[in-house]
Amino acid sequence: MGLDPVSVNIDQHLLQFMDQLEILEEKRQKLNSLIEEGWFNISKARYSMGNKQVSALQYASEMEPLVCVHSSLSEKGDVVFKCEQTELKIEDQKASGTVENIGPTEGGLRRRMNVKQKETEEEDTSKEQHEQKPKGSVKNEKSQCQHQDPLKWFGILVPQNLKQAQAAFKEVITLSAEIATLQSAVLATRMEMQAQIKEKHKIGKELKE
Repeated sequence: MGLDPVSVNIDQHLLQFMDQLEILEEKRQKLNSLIEEGWFNISKARYSMGNKQVSALQYASEMEPLVCVHSSLSEKGDVVFKCEQTELKIEDQKASGTVENIGPTEGGLRRRMNVKQKETEEEDTSKEQHEQKPKGSVKNEKSQCQHQDPLKWFGILVPQNLKQAQAAFKEVITLSAEIATLQSAVLATRMEMQAQIKEKHKIGKELKE
């Protein structure tokens, strides 16, 4: 006598459930090891640079996230988490400005008065342009300046341990999204399996009656 379709579906979901739990356990162990590795490298960097050189005191006053997590629904109805990284902006941009000539100029006092009047007019014009500048462009410039590598907060030549810590925690973010997605799939599989078990019990009671 063969198994009924409900029992076969329960067995299939049970095997899928066990496989998902095994993968989830492996990812959690990897996550814990990466977190330990990241903090250990930060401790090494603090030992070489000093405690005050690697702390929250070096954080920027205003920060923008370099990684965003988006959630969506799959075809099966499970929640899927995905990380989206923002590209770093080029910090070393050449600032446009005028070069001031230092030295004696011809014209004496009259020349200096003309220069001062010209500078005053330029300042008034720049103020008017700044006031008329739309808020959106100001926000874009602000966000471009804030999208920078966090390692620059701690100096230009940072130790290798600090770079390794950053790489470890970046992988932690991606792995956390994968674990959250897998946990959602595990919960969905368990709910389906429980529903099929209830259906099997219901069918068994009807056959006995």
